[in-house]
Amino acid sequence: MSDNNPYPKTPAGRVAWVTGAGTGIGRTLARRLAREGWQVAVSARTKEDLDSLAAEVPGQIHAFPLDVTNGEPTRNTVTAIEAKLGPLDLAVLNAGTYRRESATRFDAEAFGVMVDVNIMGSVHSLAAVLPGMIERRSGRIAVVGSVSGYTGLPGAAGYGATKAALIAMCEALHPELQAHNVQLSIINPGFVDTPLTRKNDFPMPFIISMDKAVDHIMNGLKSKRFEIAFPWQMVLATKLLAALPARLRFAVTRRMVRH
Repeated sequence: MSDNNPYPKTPAGRVAWVTGAGTGIGRTLARRLAREGWQVAVSARTKEDLDSLAAEVPGQIHAFPLDVTNGEPTRNTVTAIEAKLGPLDLAVLNAGTYRRESATRFDAEAFGVMVDVNIMGSVHSLAAVLPGMIERRSGRIAVVGSVSGYTGLPGAAGYGATKAALIAMCEALHPELQAHNVQLSIINPGFVDTPLTRKNDFPMPFIISMDKAVDHIMNGLKSKRFEIAFPWQMVLATKLLAALPARLRFAVTRRMVRH
C-alpha cells in the first residue's frame, strides 16, 4: 500500500478477511467488498451462514468457519486464508455479541461471554494478522467497536465495557503500527438495524440500515481516518454525554434506567 492510498482504487486481486460475517454488518460488508472486486475470506461460527454468503458472489467470497475466541484456530485460519488467496490487505474484525443486563440481573457468565467474543476475539485476530502485515509494511485493519464504548450507559455494562476496551486498545496500537505503515482504525457504529438490535425492546435513536452503515464503513476504509463513527447525530450525542461532569452525566443516564 502506498502512503497516499490505503489500497488501489481498483481492488482486483486484493484480499480481505471479515470476521463475524455470518449475519448483520459483517455479511453486508463482505458482499459489498466482493462486488467491488475483492477476494473476501469470511469467518463466523455457523458454516451454513458462510456457505450461503459465498454462494451469493461465487468465486469472490470464501468461507472459513471459525470461533475467534480460540487463539490457535484463529492463527491457523489466517494461515489457510493466505495460503489460498494470498497475503491479507484488509482485515475487518467484526465478530461480536451483545446481551442487555441490569444491576438486578447482573450475570458474570454472560459478561464473560461478551469479553471472550468482543475483546479476545479481536485480540486473537489481531495477533494472527499483525506479524505478516508488519513484516510486509502493508495492510489495513479495522476493529468494530461501538459508540457505547464512549461512556457507561444503563443496560450496557458488559457490552459497553468490551467496546471501551477495544477503543483503548486501538488508540494504544495506532501510533506504533503507523510507524510500520500498517493502518489501524476503530469503527464505532450507533444503532444499526441488524438481527442483533432487532431483539431490543427500547427506543433506538438515529437507527440506520445495514446498507447505510456499510456505506460509512467503505468510505472510511478508503481514507486514513482512525475513527470511522456513524451516524453523526448519535456520535455527537454520546460524545457530548461522555464530556459532561459526572453529576450531569448521571442526571441524564438515570432517565435511561428501565423500571
